[in-house]
Amino acid sequence: MNFFQRQEQARRNTTRLVVLFALAVAGIVLAVDAAVVLFVGFHPGMLLATTLVTVGIIGIGSLFRISSLSSGGEPVAQQLGGVAVPEDTTDLQLRRLRNVVEEMAIASGVPVPAIYVLEHEPGINAFAAGYSTSDAVVAVTRGALDRLNRDELQGVVAHEFSHILNGDMRLNIRLMGVLFGILMIGLIGRKILFHGRGIRGNGALVVLGGALAAIVVGALGMFFGRMIKAGVSRSREVLADASAVQFTRQTSGLAGALKKIGGVEGGSRLAQRDDAEEVSHMLFGDGLGLHGLFATHPPLLKRIQALEPNFRAEQLSRLQAQWLASPPDGLQEDVQLGLVSRAEALPQAGRSLSVTPPMVAAQVAHPHDDDYDRAHSLVAAISDELHAVATHREAAMPLLLGLLLDDAPLVLEKQRIEIIARMGNAAATEAQHLRETHLRTLHPMLRMPLAAMAFPVLRRRPRPDLATFLDTVHAVVHADDRVSLFEYCLGRLLEVQLRETLDPSRNIRFGRRKPGNVKQEFATLLAVVAHAGNPDDTMAAQRAYLAGMQRVLPRDHVPYAPPPEGVLALDAVWEPLDALDPLAKQVMVEAITAAVSHDGRISVAESELLRTICGVLHCPLPPSLEQLPQAS
Repeated sequence: MNFFQRQEQARRNTTRLVVLFALAVAGIVLAVDAAVVLFVGFHPGMLLATTLVTVGIIGIGSLFRISSLSSGGEPVAQQLGGVAVPEDTTDLQLRRLRNVVEEMAIASGVPVPAIYVLEHEPGINAFAAGYSTSDAVVAVTRGALDRLNRDELQGVVAHEFSHILNGDMRLNIRLMGVLFGILMIGLIGRKILFHGRGIRGNGALVVLGGALAAIVVGALGMFFGRMIKAGVSRSREVLADASAVQFTRQTSGLAGALKKIGGVEGGSRLAQRDDAEEVSHMLFGDGLGLHGLFATHPPLLKRIQALEPNFRAEQLSRLQAQWLASPPDGLQEDVQLGLVSRAEALPQAGRSLSVTPPMVAAQVAHPHDDDYDRAHSLVAAISDELHAVATHREAAMPLLLGLLLDDAPLVLEKQRIEIIARMGNAAATEAQHLRETHLRTLHPMLRMPLAAMAFPVLRRRPRPDLATFLDTVHAVVHADDRVSLFEYCLGRLLEVQLRETLDPSRNIRFGRRKPGNVKQEFATLLAVVAHAGNPDDTMAAQRAYLAGMQRVLPRDHVPYAPPPEGVLALDAVWEPLDALDPLAKQVMVEAITAAVSHDGRISVAESELLRTICGVLHCPLPPSLEQLPQAS
């Protein structure tokens, strides 16, 4: 199952969630009405009022919780006691975690998520939360940092990245809001019981009876909530395990983490049980210790055996005895096992890759083979000085603006004027300085990773600063219609990601449009891509355009007509194309690939352009679109 099929499945799961929620609400309403009839008798008017009040309480509770989560994944991590991991941390465990997450994000073609540690949780667990890749958070427990070696930590983080990339995370955070409404009546009953202890006389019996009835109904809500979480979560955990193995190219890391959950004291259970109840469907391991119908995860032994078929229960018992006597130490194991990744040289910018459109579409949000190793090489290729700039609060904005500056003097001067008008002369001078000293000769494969690494510090800036920066980015890439297609698309990608950070809850809908509804938008995008790749050869550009159109609209004849406004014509195409349904997006990625590689080969620089365009359309590609051929 590829990314687009999983997105389609996630869209169906959202519909399924709505149906299950409606059934749960109906069950709770019936229970409340039954309690009213039992205590008061049958009165149609009272039953109608009770039904409306019950539905209102559930609806208000759900809307309140969804609203409280509208700013994305960070509130969830903070609610559970998470502490943000600084970009410049020197703590060995935190540095190891940050390196793993950064490399995983770069390998996936998405911004680096915010990273949190649940410092007061000794169990081994983790979760990802957020609405989109732009507001995502990855959180791990202190137990995971202490007990897991680097390979095992990679396996756990890769599992969570599967949820980030495949739409699970978006469904999970919506599920938190929905279930809060279902549990509201029970919460009200407990509050009444706690605060009504001082009431005396006949009123006490009424209050006590009402509170107990609400608690019983709340227990029914808990039953429905756990059933919904179990039904939505279990199959996705199996898929995430499989994706993690494909990502890291080995089963031992993920299997080792699962063995440690089964072998160390406390396993994956969270100490804060109330919080664990709300997020149990989001966790890497079972945070509550539930079994059977209510289990949000497959049995631990089955998860291990899916990775290592010959593993037996008695082996887990032996590990339990071993780790009870001497608990595992992750950093110490790193030293003993020599878990240090080897960085390889990056390919030359002019080298060619042999790709096909289906091959590229299959890799969207589905990194595998050497992508993680390539990500490590990319991070290693960024100088310490440039890395420090990317992760510095004040320097990140000028750095990103420097990536957007054009080499043509006339265009560059217009861009500089736009920066000065919005952010001042100092920002414009620093951006140009970084361009001249570091960015002009930067390997094309390092531009998107550098932007991804700068993203965490950027999104923590105050909203007015981000709004000004967004306006500046827009102005810089629109300063002249001669701005290169890559610079324009990179600027657009930054705009999309930052806007999603400012308003994460807007990014919770899956597209439903079909290719036939966006013919002109397809024609415009493919014409601009074809012209950019063949500016001096009209016939070659037309062949590239037709190769793309043949993929997406084979029965339609839309003539090749490069827009006179150049790359700026793309402003009108992004939103309609991003609203395509998941399976139509797969065809779109194939069409763009066909236009870029109409002769069957693309350069490394062209592959980066392809990755940027697909990133704008929420179809992230890994850095290695194909195993590079050996030099002759």
